[in-house]
Amino acid sequence: MWRYIVRRLLQMIPIIIGISIIIYIIVHLVPGNFIATQMHNSHMTPAQIKHLEDLYGINDPVYIGYFKWIKGIVLHFDFGDSFMYRKPVTAVLGEFVKTSVQLALPAYIIEILVAVPLGIISATRQYSKTDMGLTVLAFIGISFPTFFLGLLLLKIFAIDLGVLPLSGIATAGVTYTGLAAVWDKVTHLILPVIVLSVVSIGTIMRYTRMSMLEVINQDYIRTARSKGLSERVVIYKHALRNALIPIVTLLGLTLPNLFSGAIITESIFGIHGVGWVSLKAIDQRDYPLMMGFCMFVAVVTLLCNLIADILYSLVDPRVKLK
Repeated sequence: MWRYIVRRLLQMIPIIIGISIIIYIIVHLVPGNFIATQMHNSHMTPAQIKHLEDLYGINDPVYIGYFKWIKGIVLHFDFGDSFMYRKPVTAVLGEFVKTSVQLALPAYIIEILVAVPLGIISATRQYSKTDMGLTVLAFIGISFPTFFLGLLLLKIFAIDLGVLPLSGIATAGVTYTGLAAVWDKVTHLILPVIVLSVVSIGTIMRYTRMSMLEVINQDYIRTARSKGLSERVVIYKHALRNALIPIVTLLGLTLPNLFSGAIITESIFGIHGVGWVSLKAIDQRDYPLMMGFCMFVAVVTLLCNLIADILYSLVDPRVKLK
């Protein structure tokens, strides 16, 4: 197991290098730059603006800028300094990731607890009214635009009914302690967590249904039923375990998608997480922060993929890690 993990981590190095090259080139193809954005209405002369662009390294050729950037990452784990916040990118991301984790983890847990059981129910009652109803709900959830669902929920629960906060992750200007602080945060997270999890619930549910249908029609499932085993044991002990491998793959890739997909959700609900700050970085052409966020999502995706591969061997002993 450890040899496999070490080998996979080493294999990630060239992948990350390739990703970093693509990220750097694409980010620097974005029109405009931080200095031009900030000084648009200023009275600075073109010479002064050019001096600032040289100071920030904006005018460096792409290959020189990339080698400076990658050298700092390799030697000092330094992704550069954010133009907007004037401090290291790692510090900025570390500060905002904490907020995003508070949003992403509850959404991820809810997705698993809701989508997988509903997918199993849908598969075991194939073509029934229950299956048709769950299928319709899944497609509605998948098709709903995130921004529209977020604004709709805000209109109903925050503005019309006034039962939930309008924005933020905590009440501004008020310092709660103990259970009051926990409850305050929970009420702020209810709507964004719903929005963030709805689309994934539909996708995971349909994927679970498909995977279960492939298994429950196998001969060994019919044999288990013929032995007199209860339907619960047949489904959850024999069928589900063999259907978990493709589900684990999807769940492994869902977590990093929550961070990258939270850009719209965090913006709608005024939550200052890593998605919100990355959108702000794009608007202000903060190149180091943009690239740092993209690298963060890439690394999280690779690590989650590795964890999913490891879980294969735990779910199905027939899978050998070499």
